[in-house]
Amino acid sequence: MPRDAQRSKVYAAEDFVRTLFDRARARGNTIEFFGANITLPPEARFASVDSVSQYVDEVLNLPAVQRSWPEVPPLRVRSRRGRTAAHYERDGDEAVIAVPDGSASWALRELVVLHEIAHHLSPVEPAHGRAFVATFCELADAVMGPEVAHVLRVVYAKEGVR
Repeated sequence: MPRDAQRSKVYAAEDFVRTLFDRARARGNTIEFFGANITLPPEARFASVDSVSQYVDEVLNLPAVQRSWPEVPPLRVRSRRGRTAAHYERDGDEAVIAVPDGSASWALRELVVLHEIAHHLSPVEPAHGRAFVATFCELADAVMGPEVAHVLRVVYAKEGVR
C-alpha cells in the first residue's frame, strides 16, 4: 500500500476550512478570503447518527453525484465510541462511515461527512492522495456549491496538498 504522505496536510487544510465556516457563520456567511469577499453557504450540522445517515443517502441520490459516480455501492453510517475522529471503513462489499455522536459536534457537520463520503467515492490508495482531493473538491462543488470547492482548492494548495 502506498504511504499516505499528505494526510496531515489534508487534515490541516480542512481544519482551516472548517474554521472559515465557523467565522462565516458568525458574520452572516461572508468572509474575506485572500482579498475577496466570499459568501459561503450555511454548513449543515447534524443532531444524531440517524440524521447523518439520512444526509448521506440524500447526497448519494443527488443527480449531480449520480452523474459523476454512477456505480456507487450503498454506504451505511454507524456510531463510534471515540470522540476524536470520524472515519470511513470498507470490509468486502460493506462500506461504513463511523461518526462519534453526542458531544462530538465537530464530527457532526457537513464538511466532515462529505470528507468521509469522498473516501467512499474514491476508494484508492493513498487514502488522501490526488484522487481523493479531486473527488472531495468535486463533491463539495456538487453538494455545497462552487465557492466551497474554490475555498478547498485554495487552502489545499496553500498547505501544499496536491
